[in-house]
Amino acid sequence: GGGGGGGGGYEAQAQLIIDVYPSQDDTNQTLWIFSGSSTANQGGTVRTSSSASYGNQDTWQFVTPSDGNIFNANKPSDTNFQLSPLFSSTHTNDIESVRVRTAGVWGAGSPFANSATNTPTITIGTPSRTISHLFFDDDSIADDMGIRVSGTALGYFANWSSSWTGAGILNKPIGDFFAGTFNHGGGVTPLHPSFAVNSAGAIQITINSQIIPEPEEYALIFGLFALGFVIIRRHFQKKRQQATTS
Repeated sequence: GGGGGGGGGYEAQAQLIIDVYPSQDDTNQTLWIFSGSSTANQGGTVRTSSSASYGNQDTWQFVTPSDGNIFNANKPSDTNFQLSPLFSSTHTNDIESVRVRTAGVWGAGSPFANSATNTPTITIGTPSRTISHLFFDDDSIADDMGIRVSGTALGYFANWSSSWTGAGILNKPIGDFFAGTFNHGGGVTPLHPSFAVNSAGAIQITINSQIIPEPEEYALIFGLFALGFVIIRRHFQKKRQQATTS
């Protein structure tokens, strides 16, 4: 298995997105960032962590890459993995990177407040629940993934708007996954989850093999771009001056 190149898809419409990165603070863990919105294509229920089985109301299968495999090593079998809120952890480097990455993108368009708990959350209609676990299953046809919520199960109806936000830490290293962008299937059961629109790619997961760049790296990159622009601008100004004086 394996996938194409990754990258965030925050611009996408009617799409639920998960970006996954290696943790900078613990190589045995991964950072999961949730964003985007969609619409429930039919009624259903998102179950709690007491349910560790496939069900297309809260779980889906992958169709890209063509073999549908997202799990590379330590392949899971019908298992719920706990997703800890990023801001309740000691992941100081990951927290700072998420602040930088989501500035102007997340929520109301500003970085996280210092007091933010940043609990991964799904909202369908009006009700919201914490996404407390991720369901994984290595399937012979196409690997399965789903979400599980804390407290009571989250029931919903067709045409309710759905969205998720927040970031969490998972006790599974990046090497357990293939790098690339993976889309859930659409059109027929059991590929699609009921809380998203019934079309391929309504849920997109990007596994990034590299950590989010540090804030200093962002500054360096932008600084190099600015320097390059100044050099090119001066070059063309000089050529124009030479042309007018010749």
